[in-house]
Amino acid sequence: MARRFHDEPLVVVLRHLKEALGAGTACIEVPDPDLGRGCYPGERVGPLGGLVHRPLRSWCDLAEGLGCRLLTPRAVDDTHISLTFERLGAEASWHAGGASSAEVEAPTREERYGAGSEFARVRKLEDAGFLLPWLEALGRIKLDAGARVLDLGVNRGDELAAFAWLEGMPDVTFVGVDHGASALAEARARFPDARHEFVLADLNALPAGLGRFSLVLSVGTLQSPGVDDHALLRRLVQEHVEPRAAFVLGFPNSRFRDGEVVYGARVRNLREPDLSLLVKNLSFYRRYLHQHGFRTFLGGKYDLLLTAVRGGD
Repeated sequence: MARRFHDEPLVVVLRHLKEALGAGTACIEVPDPDLGRGCYPGERVGPLGGLVHRPLRSWCDLAEGLGCRLLTPRAVDDTHISLTFERLGAEASWHAGGASSAEVEAPTREERYGAGSEFARVRKLEDAGFLLPWLEALGRIKLDAGARVLDLGVNRGDELAAFAWLEGMPDVTFVGVDHGASALAEARARFPDARHEFVLADLNALPAGLGRFSLVLSVGTLQSPGVDDHALLRRLVQEHVEPRAAFVLGFPNSRFRDGEVVYGARVRNLREPDLSLLVKNLSFYRRYLHQHGFRTFLGGKYDLLLTAVRGGD
């Protein structure tokens, strides 16, 4: 039977859930968050002020911190709802570099993120935690008609699709680089205009004649194992961007687990998020770009998005 909570401290709820989750799921009844609209967590609401308000976001954060998904809340009565916490399964296989049973046709390093991989299930632009910051970052960039846009680690071109949704964004030309042939095939089918080019190449060895660009994009790729990201950034700034140019670079601050995006950069053998390496990388990027005349802005959540702009207003 689900335990019912009224005004107990959150730590009491936390201890109960930790014990109850030994079976994999736990159900509790808590004050309806809608009773406290406009209140902060911990304020008293409801009949005679006998209930403690916690917004739904707070329960979502608690579930994530416990390694759980929060199932859709159900009404119990006029004052309480039922919340079910369900333990998440394993992290997505690509974090460990392995291949799942669904990837038997794409076991190579080059196809780890290909059309036949588990990663192909991910649709970032359907996740508000990525879509909103991405649109905001692109909205800071002023491009001229015909500008060339380079996407490093383009995969099937999900991030490029957002250009068509931005009001006032001119018609631009995409050049995408990736080492996964099957993903590039999907990108070509998605953007069939002959002006767009999708190149099969290693990011450590960009092909000669790639040219210069008004905007360089890369999301979740620069920190991939085997990529010399510092050398790549230097080469991009020195050889591949116009005097008036911009970058939008995404740094993963999350992991994929059992269909969920779990906040926080993680390193091997640590259970809790460790942002130290992420902060170190971002510090290098910002410092280097500042040295070369770029103004920077850092936003995002599950992917931290570093926007850098040089020239213009």
